Amino acid sequence: MKIAVVGAAGMVGSRVLDEAASRGHDLIAVFRNQRPTTLPPGTTSVASDADELSALFDSADAIVLATRPAPGQEDSAAATTTALLDAAAAADARILVVGGAAPLRNPRHPDRLVIDSPEYVPPAIRPIAAASVAQWEACRTHPANWIYLSPPALLEPGLRTGRYRRGTTTLITDADGASRISAEDLAVAVLDELETPCDTQHFTVAY
Repeated sequence: MKIAVVGAAGMVGSRVLDEAASRGHDLIAVFRNQRPTTLPPGTTSVASDADELSALFDSADAIVLATRPAPGQEDSAAATTTALLDAAAAADARILVVGGAAPLRNPRHPDRLVIDSPEYVPPAIRPIAAASVAQWEACRTHPANWIYLSPPALLEPGLRTGRYRRGTTTLITDADGASRISAEDLAVAVLDELETPCDTQHFTVAY
């Protein structure tokens, strides 16, 4: 499978590249400003803006969108996502959007979203949480062949264990109430979904 990873220099994108390469996929690493410092052998790297990607996506079987707006630019998330959804639709390629946990349901209060749950979203990170809700809404109303992956409340670099639990629209927590996964194991979940698609458009993973 040929996979284009948009946001290839980031925490998630770089790990998706590594996981995909370990499974033998052909890769296109797409970045805007910062070129990835290391790439798997054979990876094609391309610097491109969202409005230039339709032709690039023509050769891709799947796209992974793993971008994150810079602080102060959170309002750009929905527009950037829509532009990439447009490009994916024009290329007739499936796109997996790695978003945020904010659109998920609170497991203790199913009538409440994570974004409205201070135990998961303190005021300092509410702007980026709101951006992920806007991003989810952009996907939800778009005709492209998309799937939206909400990570757990805590996503950070760590070990690749190859294990995770999968859910749909409710945040996954462990017995202690923690909701977390390593970026390496999130990448495992991304590739598992690309290789063996499930029938849900919005899913989440965690330990």
